Amino acid sequence: MKSILLVDDSSTVLLSTSSILSKSGYEAHKALSGEEGLRLLNGGLRPNLIITDLNMPGMNGIEFIKAVRLLAPLKFVPILFLTTESQQAKRAEAKAAGASGWLVKPVTADELISTVKLVVK
Repeated sequence: MKSILLVDDSSTVLLSTSSILSKSGYEAHKALSGEEGLRLLNGGLRPNLIITDLNMPGMNGIEFIKAVRLLAPLKFVPILFLTTESQQAKRAEAKAAGASGWLVKPVTADELISTVKLVVK
C-alpha cells in the first residue's frame, strides 16, 4: 500500500483529505504542523508522497519542503502543495524549494486522486 503524509494545520482538511485517500487505497499519515511532519519523517516514516499546506503557523510549507529536501532518503519524494494560494510568485517559490506540484483548495476528491495517481507510481 502506498503511503502519503498530509501536513496541514486544519484538522478538518486533514480528516477529509485522509478519508478520500484511504477510500482510494492509500495509507494516510497526518501532521498538524511542519514541525510534526518533520518529526514523523525523522522518526522513520518514508511516504511515497507528501501533501502540505503553504500557510501554517510556525514552519510554513516552503520551510517544510526545504527541510524535507535536506533529508537524503526523501530528496526525491514528490511533494504537492494543497493551499488556497494561487499566485504565480508563490508557485515559483514553492517549485524552487522543491515542490513537485500544486493543488488549490478546495480540491475535489476526483482532482485529488487523479493528481496523486500522476505522481505516485
